[in-house]
Amino acid sequence: MDTIASLFSFITTPVSWVIVQFHKVYGAIFGADTGWAWGLSIVSLVILIRICLIPLFVKQIKATRAMQTLQPEMKKIQERYKNDKQRQSEEMMKMYKEAGTNPLSSCLPILAQSPFFFALYHVLNSIANGDTIGVINESLLQSAQKAHIFGAPLAAKFTDSASDVTALDASLSSVRIVTAIMIVLMSASQFFTQRQLMTKNVDTSVKTPFMQQQKMLLYVFPVMFAVFGINFPVGVLVYWLTTNVWTMGQQMYVIRNNPTPGSKAQAAYLERLHKHVTNQGKIRGRGQKAVVKAIVAKGRDRNDYERKFINGLSKAGLAAQPDGTVVKGETQTATLTEDGEVTTVTPRRQQPKRQSKSQRQSGTTKAADEPTSLTKSDEPQDAKPAGAAKPKAGSGGGRSKAQSGQRKGGPQRPKSPSKK
Repeated sequence: MDTIASLFSFITTPVSWVIVQFHKVYGAIFGADTGWAWGLSIVSLVILIRICLIPLFVKQIKATRAMQTLQPEMKKIQERYKNDKQRQSEEMMKMYKEAGTNPLSSCLPILAQSPFFFALYHVLNSIANGDTIGVINESLLQSAQKAHIFGAPLAAKFTDSASDVTALDASLSSVRIVTAIMIVLMSASQFFTQRQLMTKNVDTSVKTPFMQQQKMLLYVFPVMFAVFGINFPVGVLVYWLTTNVWTMGQQMYVIRNNPTPGSKAQAAYLERLHKHVTNQGKIRGRGQKAVVKAIVAKGRDRNDYERKFINGLSKAGLAAQPDGTVVKGETQTATLTEDGEVTTVTPRRQQPKRQSKSQRQSGTTKAADEPTSLTKSDEPQDAKPAGAAKPKAGSGGGRSKAQSGQRKGGPQRPKSPSKK
């Protein structure tokens, strides 16, 4: 074990140094040998690591969004090669390569945490074996061995024997109860986090390898934590439980404020956004503007939730603009065309009533100074105005009648002879 720890001293030494620095702070408050001082030092290590991984988490979200934009193309490939699974997989991998994304991108935060998890495991295991490691000297080693979390030593494991636990000044029953509870909480938090992702923030309309991967992780990770957790020291269980809780809270925030298109979370988000916009008459915040801008830019590629949102704004007399803002007024309204495009148009002016056939044939028009009325006139439409001159031969009115098949004042068209 010493050989392995020395080979990975480039990561175990920084991890032990960070724990010692936090221990100095919490030791001054709770006491240097207490479980609170050492336990909070591990929790603070987790928070520090996760803050450093936020850029990677943002990259993961972008990669996941890129996967979601490929869902329609994935569906086409599935329908085209539904009888050839190998060709289907080849075409999807080709599409992933062209788009610059990968279904395994959701595992990036876990892979990035692996070195720190490995280093912390060796630090706590060395403490349990009474060996110094990194910047932890003899005095810090004795202090860490005396630290108990709810009656369980920091370096104790579920599989330890009674003699090993007694050497750490604890009872076997206390260690196993505390470790069992922490293993259950660790597995349950992982399952809830993954299930929340599957039920609320995934577009389930298209079944892709990405969806299959998420379903697999829903059950694989909790089982892995339950199986391997019995071999983890209490300090490592504290580390992993803390990182699971952080992931769960971080994911809840993302699902609420930046949901995946086509998911149930997006439907709830757009419903809240529609209620706010109709009440306030404007978009609040840069994030909401970005969401509305993306929906307008999609055009015919909008999903049902996005179409419902645009139509709801239109019914409320509001129009979403290409820059993400919303305008309100009588001069402009947003309409949704058959192909899904949103156009901002002005209301049509009401046209005057169409003239009767006799008025068009006679060529009469209303006086220029007479205001156009949109109401029905009390005068019969077929009545000619007094003093109207008869149309001359060859005039426009006569041609109109000639075209309509009526001949007045001239020879009538002979009737076709009946067949005998």
